[in-house]
Amino acid sequence: MNLADLTFQSIRFLLLPFALLYGAVVWLRNKLYDKNVWKSTSVNMPIICVGNLSVGGTGKSPMVEYLLRLLNEEVNVATLSRGYKRKTKGYVLANEHTTALEIGDEPMQFHVKFPDVAVAVGEERLEAIPQLLHDKPKTQAIILDDGFQHRAIKAGLNILLTDYSNLFTRDFFLPTGDLRDERRSYKRAEIIVVTKCPDSLTEEERRKIEEEINPLPHQQLFFSAIEYGVPYHILHPQQDYHLHKELEVLLVTGIANIEPLKAHILANTYTYESISFSDHHIFSIDDLKDIRKRFSKMDQASKIIITTEKDAVRLVKFREELEELPLFVLPIRHRILFNREEQLKKTVIGFIQQFSVKK
Repeated sequence: MNLADLTFQSIRFLLLPFALLYGAVVWLRNKLYDKNVWKSTSVNMPIICVGNLSVGGTGKSPMVEYLLRLLNEEVNVATLSRGYKRKTKGYVLANEHTTALEIGDEPMQFHVKFPDVAVAVGEERLEAIPQLLHDKPKTQAIILDDGFQHRAIKAGLNILLTDYSNLFTRDFFLPTGDLRDERRSYKRAEIIVVTKCPDSLTEEERRKIEEEINPLPHQQLFFSAIEYGVPYHILHPQQDYHLHKELEVLLVTGIANIEPLKAHILANTYTYESISFSDHHIFSIDDLKDIRKRFSKMDQASKIIITTEKDAVRLVKFREELEELPLFVLPIRHRILFNREEQLKKTVIGFIQQFSVKK
């Protein structure tokens, strides 16, 4: 651990009183819902919630995409997100003219990759769902993106994600740790997925984590690894670029957890440099100038810029400036480990079928 990390951890420890206060507020809120003082509303249709107990990247967006690929050919499915860091308020339904500034980067990513899926945002999910169903009356299932803490809506199927390198069982409340909800809230989930596992995860390691999480009888536990695709040009998706060992990469990101991405780039290229922005960073023209300047100073013969799909939807607004820039987007998806992908599919589709949904 370097000096910066030690300093950061020390500061987090000093903030322990605030973490205890935050934890007390979260505990009280959950108690009010548990005792039905505050009501959770059920909707008579399949609602699938994808969420976590912590802040930071656990892979929620790739899991939503995993579900969309799984369900889109069978069911008229829609997504509903909060639309974090968007410039609009209230309910918004994406259309052909929508930008990331209007609905947020992750919903925009869903809209671009799944143009036939209804993608909506709204801070108040309970108000947004009727509006979504009014606008898209053929909707047969809704995926709530990052909705686990928003208990005003009671989802029928809760998928809880936890990062292999930062399991919720070992975490603590913000700001000392990364938890934004109680550990015991995991009991509300029907499916738990340990994400970002190493490909080399052994059966023994899997059993130890399962014992640590201790899923309840009604819960299913899965493990997933990140699977990276072939980078494609941000403006011309048909133009791809295969990583190789003579390549130098400028990695440009505004995401919560960059470490797995760095490891992948380092393992598949000669070297890389990194420009990291805060999560959900809104790129400016000055940022783009800095990126160009940094890239021009790289002296390897083979060199490109790589960003994430989430960042790409916030960069594509500079279409004219990007036309001649070798800026490539690296796609990712979940890969379920230990030959349990069929079981996960069976569980999700079985939940949908309970509502007799037929497209």
